[in-house]
Amino acid sequence: MSMDRREFLRNGGLAAGAAAAGLWGGLPLAAQQVQVSTPNMEKLGWQLGVQLYTYRRFPFLEAMEKIAAIGARHVEICFFLGYDKARPKIKMNEDMEPDVRKELKDKLAEKGMSLSAFYADLGGNADKAKKIFEFCKEMGTRVIVAEPPPSALEMIDKLCEEYQVNVGIHNHPEKKGYKYWQPEAVLEAVKDRSKRIGGCCDTGHWVRSGLDPVESLKKMEGRIVGFHLKDAAEMDKRNAKDTILGQGKANYKEVLKELKRQGYKGLTTIEYEEDTPALQDDMVKNVAFVESVAKELGG
Repeated sequence: MSMDRREFLRNGGLAAGAAAAGLWGGLPLAAQQVQVSTPNMEKLGWQLGVQLYTYRRFPFLEAMEKIAAIGARHVEICFFLGYDKARPKIKMNEDMEPDVRKELKDKLAEKGMSLSAFYADLGGNADKAKKIFEFCKEMGTRVIVAEPPPSALEMIDKLCEEYQVNVGIHNHPEKKGYKYWQPEAVLEAVKDRSKRIGGCCDTGHWVRSGLDPVESLKKMEGRIVGFHLKDAAEMDKRNAKDTILGQGKANYKEVLKELKRQGYKGLTTIEYEEDTPALQDDMVKNVAFVESVAKELGG
């Protein structure tokens, strides 16, 4: 099942290698559209994305170049992270001014990239929620990832229908007073809501909470609207480090087999929290692992 970096760049990741070098056909990277590095994932209906938190030490305009370099077109932005080193007050959220939004859309179009998901500060404030949905509609964002209180879901459900945008309730690790770490709590919260509200399943955080990711996925069947690809080094340890996918305790090949069994199609977003000088090489390895499993599963 392993695929080393050299093989990945040769088999489907060639464009990413050229991008990583800063050139494609002799032209600067900024002038090029992303060449998708995961054809086997695409065949399964899995669209490779990257959570911006992975590249949190870089402003978005730098991070998008690195995301493009691994052959990913889809980005899940994060409401508290910055846009541009030269303009540090601008954050990747609904408060962006119209001129910055236009600039951002132009840069994304140039790359052939999309802000497909948005980790948003979505709660019970109806005016703020509407502003978030309007931002998503303008930017072409399909999924809002958030952890709103159950009391806000009736209001949010109406906005989902009005704007045709889904909401995935994200799970962080278990802690006192926090319920969404358990699949059962997410399912209870969404049971009376439309199919536009479901879970954004974070497998690494399930491992940290001592939960079996495959069994947790089975519980969430039919209610998955987003998916965070994440593995963790230790089971039932809240501060366990992230690992390269397939090298931790999430039993990741079986996780992906279960995702295929359920017929999931949509964003499969890598969120890799282990930020080191080797980050970009680690991300290439993460992509290569998922693509190699997808190739086997596609038969």
